[in-house]
Amino acid sequence: MVRLERAFRRVLVGVALVAALAHPAAAQLDFDTSAPYAILVDHESGTVLFQKEADTRIEPASMAKLMTVAIVLDMVERGALNLTDQFFISEHAWRTGGAPSGGSAMFAELGSQISVDDLLHSVIIQSGNDASIALAEGIAGSEAAFADIMNQFAADIGLTDSHFTNASGLPDPDMYVTARDLADLARYIIREFPDYYPVFAVEEFTWNDIRQSNRNGLLGLGIGVDGLKTGHTNAAGYGIVASTTEGGRRLIAVLHGMDSVNQRNEQARALITWGARSFERIPAFANGAVVGQASVYGGQEASVGLVGEGSIDIYLPRGNRRCLSANITYAAPILPPVRAGDRLAQLNILCDDQIIQSAPLYAAEAVEQGGITRRAADALWELAFGWF
Repeated sequence: MVRLERAFRRVLVGVALVAALAHPAAAQLDFDTSAPYAILVDHESGTVLFQKEADTRIEPASMAKLMTVAIVLDMVERGALNLTDQFFISEHAWRTGGAPSGGSAMFAELGSQISVDDLLHSVIIQSGNDASIALAEGIAGSEAAFADIMNQFAADIGLTDSHFTNASGLPDPDMYVTARDLADLARYIIREFPDYYPVFAVEEFTWNDIRQSNRNGLLGLGIGVDGLKTGHTNAAGYGIVASTTEGGRRLIAVLHGMDSVNQRNEQARALITWGARSFERIPAFANGAVVGQASVYGGQEASVGLVGEGSIDIYLPRGNRRCLSANITYAAPILPPVRAGDRLAQLNILCDDQIIQSAPLYAAEAVEQGGITRRAADALWELAFGWF
């Protein structure tokens, strides 16, 4: 591993200072998708293997239910909620999300009480709008209050461009996400709730004598997909957040804005298959290994080491080993205090000058504000040379 790290350091050809951390619209070599919005992410490292309009705001549709599920499971994990707790089906849950609504529903009876576990199964498998609303009301008293929890939770787990207004994903002009945020949310659920995650692969669920199949059409196709969630509205089109272990590692795929279920399934299958089979894994940096340095303006130290989120593996298109190069980009100036674990930069992997992969980089250690001499010296440097 040390030899490989040293070899890869030689291809870190430069460190670019940019006005803001960017997510490059990378050329994807030999792959494209008809989905207007898409991203493919390595689950373990957060490395992006493919992206297309991944930071454009989109209507989440029922994929917003992933946030509802994450909040409920977090409460269960913390002991603030039990899977056996019973929640009421209110008039609002029944009329807005249940049988009278004509949308995806659990078909829960008005005034009935249902366990949190059964409600979660409905949300995950049946995409039950009534179940989502019942969970929101049972936790926060109202959907509006629950939406506040959703937005705070999104900020807490690092979703940078999402806003939620209801628990089910029913259309609202003020609700939006990005493909990147949906991928990060999926990574959070898989990482934090491994014991409950298998429910996403359950192929059918029966409630009120009505058996419904999982809406994820990729389950059971032999491509390793075991979750997560589909979504559709007339305005947004068809979307999916999917995870697969095909190819020996877990990938997260998000696609949205397609015209039909068939297109959604075919484009998601193609993206997942391409990601699983078209790359060879090259170990680059071990967990905790310093990838590079970023300058800190006015800090006790002139720079801070940058590390990955765990180990960093390079997934290079097969047969292209000689094309490899890399650089690091970050927003300058970085100002103290810097805390260990702060996200500061991005490692970009290039093949023939095309970005094929990117991975977030974090501060390896804390850097406090420097003394007056250090700050004065950095100020003179900025006046003389500037940061850009």
